[in-house]
Amino acid sequence: MFFDANPAVLVCDAKDDMPLVKCPRCGNEAEYNENEFRPFCSERCKLIDFGAWADENYALPTEVSDLSERDWDEIEKALKDSKES
Repeated sequence: MFFDANPAVLVCDAKDDMPLVKCPRCGNEAEYNENEFRPFCSERCKLIDFGAWADENYALPTEVSDLSERDWDEIEKALKDSKES
């Protein structure tokens, strides 16, 4: 059995049916059962990923506004005026 749609999918060899997962960090296959570092293949990959997480490398992108405080004040005033009308 072999599925490759997701980097951490289970892969089984026909000879021993030991489930394997692809390491999300390096892509190497590692045994799923009895792997204390799963889904990673090693402590090294686990720590590298943790470091990237701690450094906020996995933060969701945000939109940066080019509007100044003055622009925001004008927008708020326009909204307030339109509600009063």
